[in-house]
Amino acid sequence: MNRDILKPFVGEKAEFRPDELVCYCFGHTRKDIEQDYLENGTSTIMAKIAAEKKRKGCDCANKNPKGR
Repeated sequence: MNRDILKPFVGEKAEFRPDELVCYCFGHTRKDIEQDYLENGTSTIMAKIAAEKKRKGCDCANKNPKGR
């Protein structure tokens, strides 16, 4: 196992904006996910994304500019 993968990132920290997309497949922003968690005590958005990924309904590799 490559131990370098487990080391914390020490470089410049990227900041998220509340309106920044974090899910390019389904158009969810950081604010959407945080609000979902606050309202439901869990992330129903993440559950929906995970279910879509199982059904091959997620196309992050093509829709996300970072390829994730």
